[in-house]
Amino acid sequence: MTDQPVNVVKWNIHDTHPEIVEDVRARLSEVIDPEIGMSIIQLGLVRNVEIDGQIARLNMILTTPFCPYGPAMVDMTRQKAQEGLKMPVTVEMGMEVWDFSMMEDPSALDWGLYA
Repeated sequence: MTDQPVNVVKWNIHDTHPEIVEDVRARLSEVIDPEIGMSIIQLGLVRNVEIDGQIARLNMILTTPFCPYGPAMVDMTRQKAQEGLKMPVTVEMGMEVWDFSMMEDPSALDWGLYA
């Protein structure tokens, strides 16, 4: 059995700035979806991170477009990304529809639906 995620989203900074990926992931892992209780990294909500000159762009989605915590999660994501990247960050909302297959480890989510 492995502790490694099975479905890690590859961001542009994996290729352009690999030395900062782990710090950025660690900071973004602190942002928890309050309804599900998992981080935005575990859920696969951060779809891309790229650096363009002196600013970074982060593309993310929410588990549902009507998430009542969405604005707060987006703001916290921006703050944590700025801490990890040490530069200004713009958060752009993606149009992808989230589903369980986007999670790093879909088997980690136990909804309690099955006994």
